[in-house]
Amino acid sequence: MPKYKYETRTESGKISSGILIANSLGEATNSAKMLGGYLMNVVEAGEVTVFDKVKNFRLEFGPGLKDIYTFTTQLAVMLKAGINIRTAIGDIADQLENQKFKVMVTTVKNDVEAGKPFSEALAQYPKTFPSLFVNMVKAAELSGNLAEMLGRISATLSAQVETRSMVKGAMVYPAILGILAISATVFLLTWVLPKFAGVFKGKEDILPKPTKALLALSGFLRGYYQIILACLVSIVVAFKFAIGTSSGRVYWDRCKLKLPLLRKMFRAMYIARGLQTMGELINAGVPMLDTLQITSEVSGNCVYRDMWLDVKKAVQEGNKIAVPLRANPILPRNVIQMIAAGEESGNLGEVLSEVSDYYQRELKDTIKAVTSMLEPIMIVFMGVVVGFIAMSIILPVFKMSSIASGK
Repeated sequence: MPKYKYETRTESGKISSGILIANSLGEATNSAKMLGGYLMNVVEAGEVTVFDKVKNFRLEFGPGLKDIYTFTTQLAVMLKAGINIRTAIGDIADQLENQKFKVMVTTVKNDVEAGKPFSEALAQYPKTFPSLFVNMVKAAELSGNLAEMLGRISATLSAQVETRSMVKGAMVYPAILGILAISATVFLLTWVLPKFAGVFKGKEDILPKPTKALLALSGFLRGYYQIILACLVSIVVAFKFAIGTSSGRVYWDRCKLKLPLLRKMFRAMYIARGLQTMGELINAGVPMLDTLQITSEVSGNCVYRDMWLDVKKAVQEGNKIAVPLRANPILPRNVIQMIAAGEESGNLGEVLSEVSDYYQRELKDTIKAVTSMLEPIMIVFMGVVVGFIAMSIILPVFKMSSIASGK
């Protein structure tokens, strides 16, 4: 009897799959419906061999920020063109290559067809569609301008994608130089220097101290490389575990705001992200307390998260936003003054959008400045390390040549 693979979804959104044995596709469909849940798909499943599993294996990651941006942009364009939201979501789902994201969007489409609000359907996937996204969509559903709101969300996501790309791009070249420096150092110490160890054997008394130190380090690296690798892996794992804890995360976030060269970049990034989020939510008509809560969640740093939560608490007590900000030194004074002016004039959302645009430009300039400083520093560091090792090898050779010639 043929085998059929089915996929179902529970009310909580959990996807499950399995194999059924039936005489026909119709019989398999009826059997799958009897298992409970919403039936998403039933297809014939042939005999799968180990070779087929290996051949068809593909590591599939969940949707990234770029996927969400593309989805939002396409949906905004299709809604502005007058296409029904259910049809638009279905058409986009059919074109998606990421299977995990495709299942999510298909589930959202099915929920919308069943009468659930679009924002509520998106809220099932908080890791993919954060509270900022969901609340802006919810506000647009109430005001009836979903297409326009999706366009604004798309612009916000575009700025985030650009910022991430710039930060990653700024770190690529220094990272490559660092890897090259470490690789060259390890190669010289474990391959080149041991070739001279035989030449220096028995002449340790005349060797300079740097050469003796490098020979000792070379022997340690070659003799205990397994322990060294295990220690490095342990350090990385311990670091990831530490920043996964609440206290470790707070400590690391504070360190990022104090790192030489990088602290200005991080501060500009967190300020721009917070003010942009807050401005978009206020302009969308989201209540102020919800706005401050969401802003704290998307801030990206525990220090700034706590600042926005303090502001929320102060607003609950009847204070204005600028009052608690004045007691916190992590926001520049001029930004606080502009926020206060925006509150007084009643156009806080517009003021926040303009200030966030300014910090987006400052972030770009800061990234360029950091990159221009890191490159020569890494090159000089690499040259000093490699040159020191080379001189530590060459100087003893010249010294022994001088002794041998009687000079």
